Amino acid sequence: MLEQQISRQPRTRNSLVVSLARDKHEIREAQALRYKVFAEEMGAQLMSAHSGLDEDEFDSVCDHLIVRDTDTGKVIGTYRILPPDRAARIGGYYSEQEFDFTRLVHLRAGMVEIGRSCVHPDYRGGAVITLLWSGLADYLRQHDYDYLIGCASVGMSDGGHTAASLYHKLAAEVLSPVEWRVFPRTPLPLERLQSDLKVTTPPLIKGYLRVGAYICGEPAWDADFNCADFMMLLSIKQMNALYAKHFMNKG
Repeated sequence: MLEQQISRQPRTRNSLVVSLARDKHEIREAQALRYKVFAEEMGAQLMSAHSGLDEDEFDSVCDHLIVRDTDTGKVIGTYRILPPDRAARIGGYYSEQEFDFTRLVHLRAGMVEIGRSCVHPDYRGGAVITLLWSGLADYLRQHDYDYLIGCASVGMSDGGHTAASLYHKLAAEVLSPVEWRVFPRTPLPLERLQSDLKVTTPPLIKGYLRVGAYICGEPAWDADFNCADFMMLLSIKQMNALYAKHFMNKG
């Protein structure tokens, strides 16, 4: 059983309800959705593929935000949340497997990581992401964290050219201050890829940027998931005022 609920009453939108997973069964539902999206849809090579779940050692120490369609009973959206005390307990954040966090060491005490974001393909119209962000805002407000970090992935079915072009586009606009830079352990080989393609910013990254997040340096190459991962960092205090008012109930 998880220690807290994100709020006294789950947030709702029509038949969709967002809440924290309450038990192992609900966590397995989130893991099954992650498997469907990451393995079946995106072709990720998962160590847990034999189980039909996407699971790893971090799941047991994370909180799991889920959106359920009450009409069908199915979990159709999820986010995994790793607070700083539990990151310390397990030896670090999940993203540290991909990035050197040396320059973020002074932020650790107030830094929460989110990841494994996915939405069922039948529900990708925006309502589920909005509910997930609303639930996440409840979580952040309750625990009073200062910083939010997370990887946003870009597929590499074209060999990485889109990801490289996106990095060059975003680096000119929303690159973090130097003191918040991270460094990929397996860098995307930007110098060997096209950098001038006309690219559209993916919805997840666009969502981060709308609330005021930065990208924290060059993307990492995740071979298992066949994607380029962009490290995003959001200062809650510097959050875009419009979205802070909407999601965090701050006037």
